[in-house]
Amino acid sequence: MIKVKVGLRPIASKINLPTVLKTAILPGDSKERLFIATQVGEIFYIRDSSIRTFLDIRPRILKLGASGGGYDERGLLGLAFHPEFYYNGLFYLHYSAAGAQGPGALSESFNPDPCDPKTFNLRWMNRETQYDHIDTIEEWIIQSNGGPQKRRTLLNLRRPFSNHNGVNSLNFSPETGRLVLTTGDGGSGYDPFNLSQDDLEIAGKIIEIDVDKNTYILDPPIVTRFNELPAAIQETLTVMAKGVRNIPGISFQRFYNQYIKYAGNVGQDLVESIYSFVHYKPIPVTQLIQASLMNSEPDKEGFINFGWRGWEGDFPASIIRDCTNNQNLDEKTMAFYNEAAALSASRLQPLTSYFHKDPRPDKFGGTALTGVQVYMGKRIPALTGSVVFTDLARKESQPQVRGALAYTIIRPNGKQNDFSVIQTDYDFGSQSAYYVNLGTNLKQTRLYLGVYGSMKVTDLHQGTVFEIVP
Repeated sequence: MIKVKVGLRPIASKINLPTVLKTAILPGDSKERLFIATQVGEIFYIRDSSIRTFLDIRPRILKLGASGGGYDERGLLGLAFHPEFYYNGLFYLHYSAAGAQGPGALSESFNPDPCDPKTFNLRWMNRETQYDHIDTIEEWIIQSNGGPQKRRTLLNLRRPFSNHNGVNSLNFSPETGRLVLTTGDGGSGYDPFNLSQDDLEIAGKIIEIDVDKNTYILDPPIVTRFNELPAAIQETLTVMAKGVRNIPGISFQRFYNQYIKYAGNVGQDLVESIYSFVHYKPIPVTQLIQASLMNSEPDKEGFINFGWRGWEGDFPASIIRDCTNNQNLDEKTMAFYNEAAALSASRLQPLTSYFHKDPRPDKFGGTALTGVQVYMGKRIPALTGSVVFTDLARKESQPQVRGALAYTIIRPNGKQNDFSVIQTDYDFGSQSAYYVNLGTNLKQTRLYLGVYGSMKVTDLHQGTVFEIVP
């Protein structure tokens, strides 16, 4: 693949941790503006080279970083504008709600033990009390006087752990016109309750929401499973995919009269994976519930399964035990052999993968995938039509942390492909630079990169948003 070098042009600095970067045209405006949502609950937009506040919901967000030394995966995680936003002023938020924290679903950290079958069959019990927090997905509207106001709640989701809630988790499908929600498997590690493969669990799925259907339910019940939802809400939902660990959004690339969908699944210990698919057949939630009641399997022809927790990308999910004398010889034990075998033929295979350890001189050791976007611009010709992605932090970049920028392309024969690192010319000096988010404009001709100087959401005002330029 061609080696590419780009520049990074700062657009906004000294902001809090950016979780969403995307553009929209405000009602009554004439230009596309870049919107920046931060994890702590602010949404800004850029106008006339200045940063302006669009909405501040910090009081609605739970207290972040209280445990775990300031690291947190909760907060304001999703922002999406209705396809008719310019005319109807509708937009959508996904965030972790204040005043709704619990002790978590397990009293201690989970590690599967291949010698102990009990560790494969844990159940999430006492869900109304044993949970970590509540995520809410809401519809908002810009009033005629210009002020945003909440209109209704679409979903209230009880989450078992603090992590794997998705990021950049709301996007509209240009194919169906529906709001797409990526939920993550609920957290901890290794998906302790195997929620991602359970058809009735909301966790670990890619869900399409028909927001144009009015359910007349302004404040839905707090749930964890599809069959706990009122019938009117069930009828608005279809499931596009399952077997998700944690996805930083979904991207759509127009290809003649159809769309290629891209989604990256964050890995456990071995590998980060990016998937692509064109044809899929979502299953209405009502059909999933009916099949469960009839103790039968729904028709899953064309249904997408990313394979987690049996598979971590292209590899059976593994437990890694360190070899203290030589880390190159670390022991890897298959965690869920039977699950991996059962999913071997039905799972979707990645378009490309990159590893947490990679000795090749032109690659890097990754930490966590943080963004996947299609680039259709002409200003960087070597990247035109490619899939660009970001990793939080290159393993070899200590002590000054640097994120990674890379790209891949779809082969005409549809087979898996390699990736290439994109070199950047920006000097971050002695400051750490975690690459936390990747965004694009409406036509996918510009790319935006969110960088933060710390892994702690409690370390404030260390964020910079860049445009990726030739």
